[in-house]
Amino acid sequence: MLPDGGGDDEERWLAEGIAGVQQNAFYMHRALDSNNLKDALKYSAQMLSELRTSRLSPHKYYELYMRAFDEMRKLEMFFREETRRGSCSVVDLYELVQHAGNVLPRLYLLCTVGSVYIKSKEAPAKDVLKDLVEMCRGIQHPLRGLFLRSYLSQISRDKLPDIGSEYEGDADSINDAVEFVLQNFIEMNKLWVRMQHQGPVREKDKRGKERNELRDLVGKNLHVLSQIEGVDLEMYKENVLPRISEQVVNCKDDLAQFYLMDCIIQVFPDEYHLQTLETLLSAFPQLQPSVDIKTVLSQLMDRLSNYAATSPEVLPEFLQVEAFAKFSNAIGKVIEAQVDMPVVGAVTLYVSLLTFTLRVHPDRLDYVDQVLGACVKKLSGKEKLEDSRATKQIVALLSAPLEKYSNIVTALELSNYPRVMDYLDNATTKVMALVIIQSIMKNTTCISTSDKIEALFDLIKGLIKDMDGAQDDELDEEDFKEEQNSVARLIHMLHNDDHDEMLKILCTVQKHILQGGPKRLPFTVPSLVFSALKLVRRLQGQDGDVTGEEVPATPKKIFQILHQTIEALQCIPCPELSLRLYLQCAEVFLAQLIDSFYTSSYCVTAFLIQAANDCDLEPVAYEFFTQAFILYEEEIADSKAQITALHLIIGTLQRMNIFGVENRDTLTHKTTGYSAKLLKKPDQCRAVYACSHLFWTDDQDGIMDGER
Repeated sequence: MLPDGGGDDEERWLAEGIAGVQQNAFYMHRALDSNNLKDALKYSAQMLSELRTSRLSPHKYYELYMRAFDEMRKLEMFFREETRRGSCSVVDLYELVQHAGNVLPRLYLLCTVGSVYIKSKEAPAKDVLKDLVEMCRGIQHPLRGLFLRSYLSQISRDKLPDIGSEYEGDADSINDAVEFVLQNFIEMNKLWVRMQHQGPVREKDKRGKERNELRDLVGKNLHVLSQIEGVDLEMYKENVLPRISEQVVNCKDDLAQFYLMDCIIQVFPDEYHLQTLETLLSAFPQLQPSVDIKTVLSQLMDRLSNYAATSPEVLPEFLQVEAFAKFSNAIGKVIEAQVDMPVVGAVTLYVSLLTFTLRVHPDRLDYVDQVLGACVKKLSGKEKLEDSRATKQIVALLSAPLEKYSNIVTALELSNYPRVMDYLDNATTKVMALVIIQSIMKNTTCISTSDKIEALFDLIKGLIKDMDGAQDDELDEEDFKEEQNSVARLIHMLHNDDHDEMLKILCTVQKHILQGGPKRLPFTVPSLVFSALKLVRRLQGQDGDVTGEEVPATPKKIFQILHQTIEALQCIPCPELSLRLYLQCAEVFLAQLIDSFYTSSYCVTAFLIQAANDCDLEPVAYEFFTQAFILYEEEIADSKAQITALHLIIGTLQRMNIFGVENRDTLTHKTTGYSAKLLKKPDQCRAVYACSHLFWTDDQDGIMDGER
């Protein structure tokens, strides 16, 4: 336990400690220069006694330790030179330093001489290392013991009896090297964890920060272990990993568990992780609930997926060890063990698992759907997600298949994809719908079956109709227009060369967009009309009765769909805007179909009449004329708009040769009557003059009658 003291007191204590180190180091150097071994040991022990302090924080203690460490390197060089010259036996020196008065200076000196002892090769390295690691048990103060063992690790790392090393002994020496590092690691971790439980509870957070600064002292042991050449896959699998995992689980400290699991993943090779996946993953459910498991597991999956991406030849190994199944089971056990894990944590794990699956097993859609299904299971029983972090992760989860496959059709085959999307709030559902549409546009994906389109419109329903609880009035007008324009562009990507299937597609689109309400129809209906009329032209000359459930694609059936759509559009309380949008569609098609047909006028119905005329459908064309007259009477009040609409009707009727005499007379007299009722006399004259051409048509019998 550190005494309570301000920052000024700690600085003063550190200054006193450094002064003590410098003073004794000065006398030690003077003794070294005079080859006075006795005084050199005396002053070095006094210098090291400064490290016995308990008044410094770990950060300040580290500064003091580094001052002493630099001096000890010089002392080690002196010992090495003395033994080389034969002035002193290294065995005698090893025994001599054990007579130091205090245990901490004694052990520092013992480690220093032990390094020289191993270097001299007068004793097997494994025996000296075993002796040193056992002797260091004499310091149980957490801070002092941690730095002492760190010193031992530092001076011995290049003297381990490894394969190919100059200190290699018999066949079992590699086991001794591994045992030394493991034992030192275990003892250091115990000391490091013990630091958290010393001192008052109110300083718990402070101690956690101080411990975090010392974590590299413990982690360096694992790095040293990973650098030992003799640690092959078999030894790692049978000895190293089980021992480390046992220590990590048993320490029951969240900081230590998180850091050490991360160290294991970072320092050991990827192929070792792949072959020991079951052992490594079995530790995760046993970690403390407060450990950030999602980050560590995500890093492991990212490393292995990168390994698979850079080394395609190892992909069969992933299948052989059943990596996906093991990760999936481990994540399920972790979520089950940590009942208080927030939703964002669980979803983040599934995002990492999905990323791993898409990179390692991109051809296994069943794996992808299984991940989405597990996420749905975790979210079941919950309402719409309100946590912005969890929502962001759900969007990442749903976006991953789109980015990987670049084809929404593949995503539509995932049965759990829309089920995950159901947990998004209304605003995020729209965002995700836009992501889906942008993916279709970017990859120019053509969706060609009504079933797929039904599934697609279910995914983007947030854009095509009002959702429960949604408040579109609060949406920015520009954003709303952009959303609906995206839907309109999407409709043009729906195509099939088979006429009957294309008709099913049009019916499916109509069913969905007519649910959009008055704000959306002006944006989406023109695209539907555009697509439907393209199909009409493809079917020109065909006709048939609308009977049975499986209706063949005929112009009559398509005109019925268009008629229903226009009726829905007429109900919108902004008819002029709707009519102008229809006219834009009509003008484009008229320019393509009939070069002689000119329009700059008002209503798309006239274009539909011309199309019906080309397909020889008199009843349908007559019905559209009737609808045109209804629109004229009920919707068009402006005098200029009336003139434009009348001239469009007159011009269209003039080119029609489908009507019999009776129907044509009815339409002609109706048009003439409207012309005579215009507001201004000049307008009446021009309109009636134009109507006079309706009474004489060269290419239709019964119409060329001068008396009429």
